[in-house]
Amino acid sequence: MRIHPRWNVMSLACTLFAVAGSPCAAQADNVPNGRYAAWSRGPSSDETFFPIAVWLQNPAKAARYKVAGINTYIGLWKGPTESQLAQLRHAGMKVICAQNELARQHLDDPTIIGWMHGDEPDNAQPLAEGGYGPPIPPERIVGDYHVIRKADPTRPVLLNLGQGVAYDNWIGRGVRRNRPEDYPLYIEGCDIVSFDIYPVVHRNPEVAGKLWYVAKGVERLVSWSQGRKIVWNCIECTRIQHPTAKPTPRQVRAEVWMSLIHGSCGLIYFVHEWQPRFNESALLDDVEMLGAVTRINARIHALAPVLNAPTQSDAVTVVSSDPDVPIASLVKSYRGDVYVFAVAMRPGTTEARFSLRPGAKAVRVEDIEEDRVVPLVDGAFTDTFADWQVRLYRVVMAEPSP
Repeated sequence: MRIHPRWNVMSLACTLFAVAGSPCAAQADNVPNGRYAAWSRGPSSDETFFPIAVWLQNPAKAARYKVAGINTYIGLWKGPTESQLAQLRHAGMKVICAQNELARQHLDDPTIIGWMHGDEPDNAQPLAEGGYGPPIPPERIVGDYHVIRKADPTRPVLLNLGQGVAYDNWIGRGVRRNRPEDYPLYIEGCDIVSFDIYPVVHRNPEVAGKLWYVAKGVERLVSWSQGRKIVWNCIECTRIQHPTAKPTPRQVRAEVWMSLIHGSCGLIYFVHEWQPRFNESALLDDVEMLGAVTRINARIHALAPVLNAPTQSDAVTVVSSDPDVPIASLVKSYRGDVYVFAVAMRPGTTEARFSLRPGAKAVRVEDIEEDRVVPLVDGAFTDTFADWQVRLYRVVMAEPSP
């Protein structure tokens, strides 16, 4: 289902996304973060772990990324090599990398937590003689996936897809432009499926500035995979190739929480920049954005046990006073309390009214980030949302009677 600008009543759990059996939906209380339990050498199944990654970076910079709250590298340039793995191991950084010959000699290395299955096979592929041919067929991706799994079934396989996941008219798909039916087939070739679209720096007015394309792509992956695959996604935080446009910390935060609210179980920051000059790790040189990303990541890590907790699909509903500024929301239950995560899906100001399930016995509502108490009246509370506003609430529930 597409995100529609006229939605004004949405379940906090975004019921569409909490597909029964989904790795990103409710987990059994006794299996914290159970989505990774199937792989003995995969990402941690501890409830305190939430994967926050960076794309294709030099391992020599791993310590700096770790300070910023990054815990996973995705991809290694012409690697992995012995030196790259040694540097990551020294920094305590995990990696999802290609399963090359050297990697197959390191199957016992806990630094490696997954296998990278190429990048954007759904896009038109460059030809040796110049120009572009069709995308890699999904059948080939599925076949290669089984080869990777046969060599090592103890780690998940991650496949990163392009912006066609969210944007049907993406010209970069070549002859498969406007063919979204390909994606459920691609998804069969992985355990973790990711995608990238960068609305702030996008050149096409169909997408440019429309942050909700990030949520739309996550939504589609959850739906297409019928909840059987773990969904991650990429986040922009630099100019990338745009000469003037650059995401603000507020926009990056909105994209992050749109992703999480709509079903993403892992984040991958894209930090390269080609304008005004090439910089592989532009995030590290941007004091303002690095500080913002560090704060965003710290909040996610602090809330990891909540994000990994069961989703409550019918605990709360939200109504926006302005139908042109819908509020997307997610609710989690953790240690007796209810957590509400909400984001404005369009620019503009609106009042959002959150109503608890009839009979719910709430004591108070706390804004986690602003350290304030939101008035609770007759089982409901109201708050203001401005452009791309993110709000994170803890609803303290009354202790059950003995």
